[in-house]
Amino acid sequence: MLKTRKLMAVALAVIFIIGMLGGCGNNGAGDTGKELALITDLGTIDDKSFNQGAWEGVKMYATENNKTYEYYQPTEQSTTAYLDAIELAVKGGAAVIVTPGFLFEEPVYLAQDQYPDVKFILLDGSPNDGDWSSGMPSFKTGSNTVGVTYAEHEAGFLAGYAAVKDGFRSLGFMGGMAVPAVKKFGYGFVQGAEYAGQELGLGNSAITVKYFYTGAFAATPEAQSMASSWYNDGVEVIFACGGAVGNSVMAAAEATGNKVIGVDVDQSSESATVITSAMKELKVSVYDCISDYYGGSFPGGQDIVFTAGNLGVGLPMESSKFSSFTQSDYDAIYAKLADNEIDIWPDVRNGVDVNVSDLPKSVTVVTEFN
Repeated sequence: MLKTRKLMAVALAVIFIIGMLGGCGNNGAGDTGKELALITDLGTIDDKSFNQGAWEGVKMYATENNKTYEYYQPTEQSTTAYLDAIELAVKGGAAVIVTPGFLFEEPVYLAQDQYPDVKFILLDGSPNDGDWSSGMPSFKTGSNTVGVTYAEHEAGFLAGYAAVKDGFRSLGFMGGMAVPAVKKFGYGFVQGAEYAGQELGLGNSAITVKYFYTGAFAATPEAQSMASSWYNDGVEVIFACGGAVGNSVMAAAEATGNKVIGVDVDQSSESATVITSAMKELKVSVYDCISDYYGGSFPGGQDIVFTAGNLGVGLPMESSKFSSFTQSDYDAIYAKLADNEIDIWPDVRNGVDVNVSDLPKSVTVVTEFN
């Protein structure tokens, strides 16, 4: 009996280890031969953010088209760990691997040559060697890779526009690190608020925006304290654009009875304080790229930008909690964006880096930033 129990314990331990190596997202088709794979960034597939949005695209295509699928979670944030996870996916039979986030730029740059028969979908970045010592790394998007980026300034514009049209006049933008994606969200937010102010005929200084980068993507007591201070100073809604920084802002909003705008995906389920979210349509872009692969038209070697023009960004109107901003209001401004009728400054213009203070503002927007 004792020997039997020992054998059972060993068997269970082996099963546990295999399960840990293989990830957790499958459709019941077994542990090998998964055609579609996703390598998570630091978070998990239910992080209510980038990983989850990308995973939903993988899962939707797979379930609709009877494809096997799996996800793999790296052991740490490093190029080596990401490459190890990619290797596991390849050994597991992956024909297409989705990598969500700019931290995968260097791993995919290397992996696309190591696995030429595998297709890579890199979200929010372009493959490069990660060497910034000379000011700019070496970029290469292989024929088996597509780089996907988003017009964050358009998503931010929609959020700022909707907030002002809905009656908010004192706004805040709290970003994480001042990387291009975060900056574009913020710049668009300021310009959307201004555009709405012009439409409403508001005078100078009618709209104010407190603007700050925390320098990280973590939830911290300092970020929550600053958000609370802003709310106590009269800020009505803060666009939280920095990963877990949003948790700090939501906590402050819950304590003070104020509002939050989420980012990347629909974050309405995170807190009742979230009135809308400036979204990258991750699910749509992943689904479309996988569909192109199986349709024989995979856009390898290209860097694609998802914009309002191809339904790549937007607000989740079905879950938004606006009091007066309507679906027809949204459709009208979205159509203008899609038709390129509105000129929005991103983080670089005519080859020159843009600062938030450089943005044209006929309606005065007060900013404070580090």
